This record gives sequence, C-alpha cells and structure tokens, in this order.
Amino acid sequence: MTEKFPTINSTLSSNELAKLIRQKYGLSDKTECSIFRLAMNHLYIVYDDENKYVFRVYTHNWRTKLEIKEELRLLLHLKETDRQVAYPIADKSNQYIQEIEASEGTRFGVLFSYAKGAKTAKFSQQTSFLIGQALAKVHQSTGGFELNRVSYNSQNLLIKPVSRTKEFFNKNISEIEFLEKLSAFLTLKIDNIDQQKMRYGSVHLDVWFDNLHIDDEKEITFFDFDFCGNGYLCFDISYFLFQLLATNLNEEEYQVKAESFLKGYEAVTEISNEEKQFLPFACLAIMTYYISVQCDRFDYWTNIFLNEDHLKRMVGNLKRWISYNKIEIE
Repeated sequence: MTEKFPTINSTLSSNELAKLIRQKYGLSDKTECSIFRLAMNHLYIVYDDENKYVFRVYTHNWRTKLEIKEELRLLLHLKETDRQVAYPIADKSNQYIQEIEASEGTRFGVLFSYAKGAKTAKFSQQTSFLIGQALAKVHQSTGGFELNRVSYNSQNLLIKPVSRTKEFFNKNISEIEFLEKLSAFLTLKIDNIDQQKMRYGSVHLDVWFDNLHIDDEKEITFFDFDFCGNGYLCFDISYFLFQLLATNLNEEEYQVKAESFLKGYEAVTEISNEEKQFLPFACLAIMTYYISVQCDRFDYWTNIFLNEDHLKRMVGNLKRWISYNKIEIE
C-alpha cells in the first residue's frame, strides 16, 4: 500500500465536520456545514434548523491548545459581563476545544455563536459612535484582565517582525528600509511611554469592520479574537482608526466617523491624554507586525497577493496615515 504524501495544510470535509459537530454538540440530524472562509484559520458555517454557528478550525501549529484556552477564557469573561461578543459553545462533555487528527497532524476546532447582523465597511457616523461605545464596554471588562498569551511590546511588534519581513523579501528595497526606520522610531516611542498613565489589559488587536457585525444599526458584536493578548487598551482604538482611514478615501468622511467613534468610546470611559498622544503611533506598530504575520503564514494562507507590490500598498497605507497625522519620523 502506497503511503500518503505528507501535507502541511489540509481542508477538512464539510460533510464529515457536520457529522462530528452533530455528535459532539448534540445537534439535530438536519445539521449542515459549509466552508465560509479558508484564511489564517478555516471557518465553517453550521446550520441546525434556525440556529446558526461558526466552527473555526485552527491551522496546524498556529496556536497552542493553551493559547486557544486563553482566548476562550477571555470570550467567556466578556460574555459573563454582558459584552457583545461571539462566544465559544461547550459540547456535551462540557469541552470547548475539539482535537481533530488531520493529515498534517492535530488541529483544534471550536464552535462559536453566530454574531447577529452583518459586516459592512460602509457604516454611518451613528454606527461609528456605537462601535466606539461597544469597544469601550469591552475594555471595561478587559482592563487588568491578564492572559497567558503574548504581551505586545516593541520587541514582538517591531524589532522581530521587521527582521522577519526583511528575511522573507530578501532584498534591500525601499519599503524594507522604510520599515526599519519606522521601527526604530516607534520603538523609542513605545519604550518611553509612561506606563502608569496607560490602561493595560487584554486586547483584541484586530478591531475593524471585518471582525464585527452590525445589527440593524443598533447593536455591535465583536468576533475573531485570534490575535488577543496583553497590551495597552489604546492599541485597539488606534488600530480601528487606522483601518477606518484605510477604508474611507474621503478624509472628511473619515474625520466625521473618527470623531464620532471617539465620542462613543468616551461616552462610556475616558481616554487619557497620554493615550490620545499615543494613538497616532500605536497602529503603525501593529501594522508592522501584521506585515510579518503574512510573511510567516505564506505557506498556509492564500498567498498569491503577497509580493513586492502588496508590500508597497501596505507601506503606502502607513505613509498615508503618517501624512494625515503629520508625523515626522526622526
């Protein structure tokens, strides 16, 4: 018998997952499962009559079981404090994490509630206010909530990521030189922060329109906490503002929505002056990190876009933000 050839990233059968989910979670025989997105992780939509869920299958060796447990612990904490998040669902044995033996090795799967509403990049000024309110409420629950996961600092947001990106492209191109210069500038900013005046706790680190649903312009639900870790809460605020500018080419419209978002946030809890001063810089560090993540996941993710032109576009977005905020990199 011929041995199966080793793989690094397989796609699990929707039909077989439906059987597994029915069995593990006690759902009905009508349960159906279909692929929704094969990206950093693999997402499946699960239907059981009128009930709808999301089943996430983490790619092999992407997250440890402990890291996933900590992500779920954060989500259950937010659910218990009545924050609007898509939360994990326990199976009949009261377990949240399924271990699936795929051809490349063990993969972990988690069933999540389905966030009400839908995602859209084109939301109103009022919705932007509501997103700010909702994020502030999440931060009220995550402030001081420590996770046994990565702590986001200059070392793992800037220094290591720029080195990884440089290694991946393996060329002395102007974009790499820019990232190196930006990294040195931002490292000084982060390392000289007055930590006593910055709120710290669990952060989402990927708050933007693609990771939240809006229900009838009234209710916001956050999901995909895959990158959660420890850090300054204003990381999430800054990142949302960066993505808001990136998805709004009209800067006047951006300004209106950005101000509304911040007003919504501060209607719930205050943003300190030190945090406000750091907002223009925090997202630049996060985006530098995410460029390196794309390089790291090249073998596992849709990678046809990951080339020098993509890096130019990414750096172009960084430069647009820098120009808009009148930042001078020393």
